[in-house]
Amino acid sequence: MVTYKKRKNRNMRGSQTHGWGAKKKHRGAGSRGGRGMAGTGKRGDAKKPCIWKDTKYFGKHGFKIPKKITIEIKAINLKTIEQRLESLLAKKLVEKKNDSYTVDLKNLGFNKILSTGKITKKFNIKCDYASEKAVDKIKNAGGSIVLKEKKVKEVKEKPKKEKPAAETAEEEVKEKPKQEVKEKHEKEIKEEVEIKKEKSKTKEIKEKPVAQKAEKAEAKEKEVKN
Repeated sequence: MVTYKKRKNRNMRGSQTHGWGAKKKHRGAGSRGGRGMAGTGKRGDAKKPCIWKDTKYFGKHGFKIPKKITIEIKAINLKTIEQRLESLLAKKLVEKKNDSYTVDLKNLGFNKILSTGKITKKFNIKCDYASEKAVDKIKNAGGSIVLKEKKVKEVKEKPKKEKPAAETAEEEVKEKPKQEVKEKHEKEIKEEVEIKKEKSKTKEIKEKPVAQKAEKAEAKEKEVKN
């Protein structure tokens, strides 16, 4: 029997291409340079200046908006209820009182009623949702409809915490010196303004005769020249 032995070089240790000719081949994304914005250039990070400007190049960004809570609406038409009245009465899903029939759509597995079909009987229907035409048809036939009330959130006002009398008295004592300081400061400012006004008035009084003398001298010079 001839014994076969595996070659040691079949795993191509140390080889960069592993028999595929180039590094870019046999890489899972074709012969292109990667997927999306992969790679920073053919040689020597040629695309690096572009990447520096793009702040969102590296890492993950943003968030996923959570799915809104959607209500599954299961609707039924008026004509189907009237067509199946006998079977629904036999199953005790509909109650008959005199000429009217009371129907709770939850018992039937529905939550909305639609208006297709003509009504010849009185229906008292309880449901979560209903179209406007369906409501009009039920009321015109002498029946009634009860819809689910919309929940309105009541905004509760937080009760204000009343401070004890001792704390309020302490605060008043602390605020008094502050008010006194403010009043003193305001008085000082008013006094400074009044002093400045008085000084300006005295300057004007002193400067008036000097100006008058200068005017007279100029007038005399003009007369002499003439």
